[in-house]
Amino acid sequence: MFKYESDSRKVTKGQTFVALKGMTVDGHDYINNAIENGASAIICEKDIDVNVPYTKVDNTDTYLRKILNDEYGKDIDKMTLIGVTGTNGKTTSCYLIYQMLNNLGIDTAYIGTLGYYHKDDFVELNNTTPDVLTIYKLLYKAYESGAKSVVMEVSSQALSYDRLTNINYSIIGFTNLTEDHLDYHKTMENYLKAKLLILDHLKGDAKIIVNSDDKVHNKFKKEGHKFITFGFKGDYKINSFDTDATETKLNFSYDNKEYDVIVPLTSKFNVYNYLTMLSIVNQYGFDIDDIIKETANLKAPKGRCETYKVNGGFAIVDYAHTPDAVEKVITAYNELKKGKIITIIGCGGDRDPKKRPIMGKIATDLSDYVIFSNDNPRTEDPENIMKDILNGVTKNNYEVILDRKEAIKHGTDIMKPNDILLILGKGHENYQIIGKTKIHLDDAEEVLKYKK
Repeated sequence: MFKYESDSRKVTKGQTFVALKGMTVDGHDYINNAIENGASAIICEKDIDVNVPYTKVDNTDTYLRKILNDEYGKDIDKMTLIGVTGTNGKTTSCYLIYQMLNNLGIDTAYIGTLGYYHKDDFVELNNTTPDVLTIYKLLYKAYESGAKSVVMEVSSQALSYDRLTNINYSIIGFTNLTEDHLDYHKTMENYLKAKLLILDHLKGDAKIIVNSDDKVHNKFKKEGHKFITFGFKGDYKINSFDTDATETKLNFSYDNKEYDVIVPLTSKFNVYNYLTMLSIVNQYGFDIDDIIKETANLKAPKGRCETYKVNGGFAIVDYAHTPDAVEKVITAYNELKKGKIITIIGCGGDRDPKKRPIMGKIATDLSDYVIFSNDNPRTEDPENIMKDILNGVTKNNYEVILDRKEAIKHGTDIMKPNDILLILGKGHENYQIIGKTKIHLDDAEEVLKYKK
């Protein structure tokens, strides 16, 4: 049993409850709830009248970070930690690394947008990179369960909020930097600075592996660490690729040797995701030929270019929710299409409104037809979100159907043979957030209703 807990609802008998002061919630208000749920000790910042022992400290957050490292850091350090950061591609790259290392015999866990995966164990997570206590709990859980490695998605917010205190990586990867999260970071410069904080979390012999085709890749160099690149001009050099709706034939070279591989993923951006995986696993210590042999067994993560045959064409469910990701996905399928591209897309509420008109323009400029719909409106009026999106639209090749289920049904109804229906924005998510309520909605489930 993990000793510490900061959520009174999750406390079990014998745990120590740490009363953290959050931005909107103060854990001190829930001390009695924690005791009722079985807390045997309390860490807090003030004197309290309770019937269990308590320790008063100046700052519970600082105390927690230190004690987590003191009690669990040595065991966690025995594992090889791999961290991947970047705007797009983190989930697919990490999921591919997770699969490949396990296929090659390294017991590996995954922590990221999809949740926590290790062997048959799964834990749903609310954030790409969770809070510091949850990270330590999951890393120690992986260690106790026999994991030798853990691959983690590392978000800019996690780095900004210092959720990775004393967590250090043996290998880090950088995928790309494009516009996202500017409601939080405000500027691209701040966004980059947040990403670069990952360089403070390197072990002494850590390797840095980056996408050389991204213009900021050289910013990730750090003295004393091996710096490795992949891309059209990288150490792992893309020579050519040919893609269809289900796979990609890739030719690349490394260290003066050329390789051919059939990757069971489609599009140019998945070539980058595959090379992120291959370069990291190769630098981990595995031969490229062995990696290529296992490539046929790889699967895309849920909601990343999930492909279904529908009405003589294909329906694609993908998580693309940034301007760059949306542009790359639609462009990729334009190169494959034999019919029309129909795109279903929206923008989240209570999040970066600046990207809405950009995404509206990209969708209508690059698609033959667009259905704009809800994508987690949260506490915003969906009509206002839609106005922001339509402010960027200059073509008349769209309609608005706010009900996402109806939008997907209509999208499949108007498909003709050889058309491609792109359902973008939610990917693996199986819910819609309207107001503050989560309602079950899974894009893939909806597509399967109309699969013929």
